[in-house]
Amino acid sequence: MPLALYALTAGAFGIGVTEFVIMGLLLQVSADLGVTISAAGLLISGYALGVVVGAPLLTTVTGRWSRKTVLLGLMIVFTLGNLACAIAPDYAMLMAARVLTAFAHGTFFGVGSVVATSLVPADKKASAIAIMFTGLTVANILGVPFGTWLGQAYGWRATFWAVTFVGVIALAVIALLVPKDRPDPAESGIKEELKVLLRRPVLLGLLTTVLGYAGVFAVFTYVAPILTQITGFSEAAVSPILLVFGAGLVLGNLVGGRLADRHLMATLLGSLALLALVLAAMTIGVRHPVTAIAFVGLLGAAAFATVPPLQMWVLEKADGAGQSLASSLNIAAFNLGNALGAWLGGFVIDHGPGLGAVTWVAALLPASGLLIALWSRRLDQAEMPLRLRPRQA
Repeated sequence: MPLALYALTAGAFGIGVTEFVIMGLLLQVSADLGVTISAAGLLISGYALGVVVGAPLLTTVTGRWSRKTVLLGLMIVFTLGNLACAIAPDYAMLMAARVLTAFAHGTFFGVGSVVATSLVPADKKASAIAIMFTGLTVANILGVPFGTWLGQAYGWRATFWAVTFVGVIALAVIALLVPKDRPDPAESGIKEELKVLLRRPVLLGLLTTVLGYAGVFAVFTYVAPILTQITGFSEAAVSPILLVFGAGLVLGNLVGGRLADRHLMATLLGSLALLALVLAAMTIGVRHPVTAIAFVGLLGAAAFATVPPLQMWVLEKADGAGQSLASSLNIAAFNLGNALGAWLGGFVIDHGPGLGAVTWVAALLPASGLLIALWSRRLDQAEMPLRLRPRQA
């Protein structure tokens, strides 16, 4: 794999840290800025909203730029956004800085996916996407725990100063290693890009992504109370167990990418089915400490095994004009799924049937995504003879 892929991985690592590290710093932020913990928690929702809005907006605005220029510009936005977080004098400014930082997220992964696939042969495109997303998984294993410790030891602002430094490094390696390119004429027309997004396969791909990841975050958002209140672990045991989840993320991501290179649709359908089964089985598995730890790792593996095939599927369906925009919107779809899943899990807990039912309710979401993917494949197969039929004079 070319070194340029690992430059993209560095950027993905920084973005992953800044997205998730705030979860471990809510107490410090709320105490320092004089807001409630729930208000501090909205910094997570604000970031997700920034991704959903920023992905199509920045991708459209930068459509005529070379992709390397776009990536460099996004890392500048990311770095300045984290710098603004580090020096934010109050809650409102911190929220604005978080949203600004999030604007770089969706477009970076969207355009980065297109760049990654352009650097490798056709039979390694999904693996290239997986390598870039490895930065996100490593951020969960190493970056977030370290950032949380740093913020707790030296104040939450120290964490954002550190992430700002990571942004500077990522900017430098992207500038050095990612090859220069010219703007793609196929990406220059906004009308053509929007037409691509209205294609049925693209829309169904985006919907599948939302449903698949809504299932993941319906459980992951509430994994701490599940492990403490249902399994019986102490609060101190949660963080080490989450390292198992992170290891599962890395493994699932790399295996999913390699399998998707060989059989894209089979990997997509199989990973969604596996995710639904793991979530459903967790209902029983979390009731015993040993199986609970195993299922946390399986959840991580099944969750990120879906990422390369989902991203590659949307890229294939949006081939040509609009590919970067569709790719960025799929990243927004992941984040929309995160928000939807967190809301659904909270609804099940607050309004019944309760915390113990979150896992099996969550399993219904990737199962629905699997049905949509099967339907999309059937429609594609039904239309194929018509596309291959020669036109009559």
